Amino acid sequence: MKKLINGVDDVLSESLAGFCAAHSDIVRLGEHAPFVQRQQFKPGKVALVSGGGSGHEPLHTGFVGHGMLDAACPGQMFTSPTPDLILAAAEAADTGGGVLFIVKNYEGDVMNFEMAREMSGKSIATVITDDDVAVETSTFSTGRRGVAGTLIVEKILGAAAEQGRDLAGLKALGDRVNAATRSIGIALTSCTVPAAGKPTFELAEDEMEMGVGIHGEPGRRRVKLRPAAAIATEMVEAITGDFGTRARGEAILLINGFGATPLSELYLMYDAVRRLLEAAGTIVTRSLVGNFVTSLDMAGCSATVSMLDEETKRLWDAPIHTAALRWGV
Repeated sequence: MKKLINGVDDVLSESLAGFCAAHSDIVRLGEHAPFVQRQQFKPGKVALVSGGGSGHEPLHTGFVGHGMLDAACPGQMFTSPTPDLILAAAEAADTGGGVLFIVKNYEGDVMNFEMAREMSGKSIATVITDDDVAVETSTFSTGRRGVAGTLIVEKILGAAAEQGRDLAGLKALGDRVNAATRSIGIALTSCTVPAAGKPTFELAEDEMEMGVGIHGEPGRRRVKLRPAAAIATEMVEAITGDFGTRARGEAILLINGFGATPLSELYLMYDAVRRLLEAAGTIVTRSLVGNFVTSLDMAGCSATVSMLDEETKRLWDAPIHTAALRWGV
């Protein structure tokens, strides 16, 4: 295993220290617990809090800031944050408007965020993301997994929260955006968790995993490596087939890298996926390409399509200033 680390047990704390130092104009560590929070909270605003296991950076810590999250709780590598960490983040971020949890549909995340909500005694609502169309139930989840579509939910809700939307309104909006979002991912290689010291699974040089999860969970099936156009075709068919007639109209297209895929390949996939979507009646009017919801050093990518209406399009375009996403500021 070749990693730029000191000790396995120190990876998360040292990475967070570097992250907060590099982006000290936007974020800082919590005073009493290792969560990431905005430098300045907005009084009376609904606080958006998310989190999950580390290894998916810049999700979620990279999305803390103006127009997105107020706090993010990183657990150890691929391990859910503890309820007390989530509770500490919620208490710090709550400035009187209530708290909204945005939680990916993994059993540990759902359970620990729910425990934190019960412990808090505060007015807390929860939006659960489950955008992955690859499998209905996986190693880590009951029901569909929450993957890169979580970013889109966090961005649109972040804009609405900045504009003063109340807790009930944000909860309803988040559920609506999640329902309008679909994703599927493919892996060309495995990832290596530092504590394990070896790849999570094995893929031969001529193999790929179709429908992989962001922790390396199995997908739909293992197949022989294919040209990018054929991979894009299966991804688009999975997404549009799941949407049905809802696939017609304006949409965001996110091509997300898993950590080890060059941007040149991600843009190539964007071109292939966009052409196929538009042939199917999906009009791509907003785009995002890059490594945003990663799986450590996995090679591969995911495609996410989120159908837009006038309100969600306006909220997507609203100003944002975070470590990982910045526009309109």
